[in-house]
Amino acid sequence: MESLTLEAKTRVQELRQLLQQASYAYYVLDSPIIEDAVYDRLYRELQQLEIQHPDLVSRDSPTQRVGEKPASQFTSVRHNVPLYSLENAFDVEELQIWEARWRRQTPSTKEVEYVCELKIDGNALALTYENGILVRGATRGDGVTGEDITQNVRTIRSIPLRLNMSGLENIERVEVRGETFLPLDVFKQINADRQKAGEQLFANPRNATAGTLRQLDSRVVARRRLDFFAYTLHIPGMDDASIANTQWEALELLQNMGFRVNPKKRLCQSLPEVEEYYEHWDTERLNLPYMTDGVVVKLNSYKLQEQLGFTQKFPRWAVALKYAAEEAPTRVENIAVNVGRTGALTPLAEMRPVQLAGTTVSRATLHNSSRIAQLDIRIGDTVIVRKAGEIIPEVVRVLKELRPENTEEFVMPSHCPVCGQSVVRETGEAVTRCVNADCAAILKGAIEHWVSRDALDVRGMGEKLVHQLVDRGVVHSVADLYELTSEQLCALERMGNKSADKLVEAIAQSKNKPWSRVLYGLGIRHVGSVNAQLLSEKFNSVNELSGARQSDIEGIYGIGAEIAESVYQWFHIDANQKLIERLKAAGLQFVGEVIEVTSLNQKLAGKSFVITGTLPTLKRDEAKELIQSCGGKVTDSVSKKTDYLVVGEDAGSKLEKAESLGVSQLSEAQLLELVGDKI
Repeated sequence: MESLTLEAKTRVQELRQLLQQASYAYYVLDSPIIEDAVYDRLYRELQQLEIQHPDLVSRDSPTQRVGEKPASQFTSVRHNVPLYSLENAFDVEELQIWEARWRRQTPSTKEVEYVCELKIDGNALALTYENGILVRGATRGDGVTGEDITQNVRTIRSIPLRLNMSGLENIERVEVRGETFLPLDVFKQINADRQKAGEQLFANPRNATAGTLRQLDSRVVARRRLDFFAYTLHIPGMDDASIANTQWEALELLQNMGFRVNPKKRLCQSLPEVEEYYEHWDTERLNLPYMTDGVVVKLNSYKLQEQLGFTQKFPRWAVALKYAAEEAPTRVENIAVNVGRTGALTPLAEMRPVQLAGTTVSRATLHNSSRIAQLDIRIGDTVIVRKAGEIIPEVVRVLKELRPENTEEFVMPSHCPVCGQSVVRETGEAVTRCVNADCAAILKGAIEHWVSRDALDVRGMGEKLVHQLVDRGVVHSVADLYELTSEQLCALERMGNKSADKLVEAIAQSKNKPWSRVLYGLGIRHVGSVNAQLLSEKFNSVNELSGARQSDIEGIYGIGAEIAESVYQWFHIDANQKLIERLKAAGLQFVGEVIEVTSLNQKLAGKSFVITGTLPTLKRDEAKELIQSCGGKVTDSVSKKTDYLVVGEDAGSKLEKAESLGVSQLSEAQLLELVGDKI
């Protein structure tokens, strides 16, 4: 019986290797090595062996690509490495401006290389591999947190379940970023099938991809035949030249690991070569079997990327050079000025409604006075409008040959159109601002930001209600929200007793939002939700952050000098400190979640742990939190200093290393027993 099991185990390993090689050749190299019928026969043989010997089933088996049971829901997961957005450029001139900007930051840099890849119009995925095995696939989400869709990701044939780690055997964790998409022929067939079934058609391949990834039944995902291109690799020690020290080398490494990398990529030696690549694909992209809306341009050198770092939103070393979006002509009927929560005065073109990219557009941002002067736009002009990044309407150019007589140039107001106070435009800035802290427009914007979904998420408090509260003088600060009563709210338009009670309760519930959300809600200039998360992780309380040096803030990966200066200055304004004190008194969370180490839970103090494999009941993060709550330390790699290795199923190289070093091993049950009355 034992020899039969050994024989089955050997055959299972052979079949998996054969099928993985065949899948790689078919889906990645587009060069089949066996006929479909042969593949099916081998697949069925493996399937039968695994049915007969369930203990031989592993997560990287080709038979495990499609789950048997639909998921009931998706859980939120935190990305191990944040996913940043890219700055957009819409023509060669803007690309040149981007290059000039990063060169000013590194004036000694002479010749550089650029890597160009087609920007696939799909959905970003974050993949995590441990010991070469796919353990998690997640959506981009907000860049910090996404949804765990591992079961669906496993159905995508061009995503390997096991990596080829030849030469990288000691690497324990690999993070891969890429774009999943629907080939055009598949998209057309899906819509044809939906039309026959009387179902609503998908608007475009990107929407269809997003909808597919969020299917609860992975069998549906498998039938839709999503594809994937990898474009970013994160490995501890990536700056080691023995692994990869350029983006081009990383792409080659991704291919060697088993991923598809866009075959149209190019290594360019100068910006003119980048421009040539961009112009070539402007027309040729129409012949591609998938949708693309631009070119991603990255500086090739990792060393140079590290020097340049990030702005508050984007890496400085990369840019998305977009192709022209759909454009349409319309007439400007008025130019209004909007005052935002930071006091910025933004001119808006109010236009005759026009259809653009499937939506009706009647307003478009004009950004600032410099942009107005550049366009030479006037009320009554006929203009060309497009959607920047296919989202925000903007005026591209003015058709001056159609300009009516007697038009007047638009001049930015010298006083705030809301509060009447003088406005300022600081040296070196294009934006004109109202600096009156009591301006109603700034207050409205601050409250709308505070109650927004990504901040304190106060359900039921919309824009109209905020405006009523401010206009009637009921609220003068976000702190005033926590003193509102049902009686005050009932006095507002369209607000009944039940709605008022619900809103008071929603405001009270917002006190439970974590420190990172509160920090984002404060509306500090340049601090988005991603940066707020990074700051809150480094500084576990408002006291730590407000007392930090600017250099300490700037030292956080992803936080640049501009953000650091803005945060530092904000916390050194007396009015802001008074606001924090009021919010503290109201019960808002200004301290992160820290598990205090007391005499009761110091059982693991001074002990170092490493976790490997899949534990029976605890998730890895749960086990880590449990150990840390008892004073222990959890690290990623085994060394002589490791006291215990917590071992689950499918343990890899960590177990072998622990055995060679004589490190003590614990099962989950033994760990729980060791912790004892902590549970």
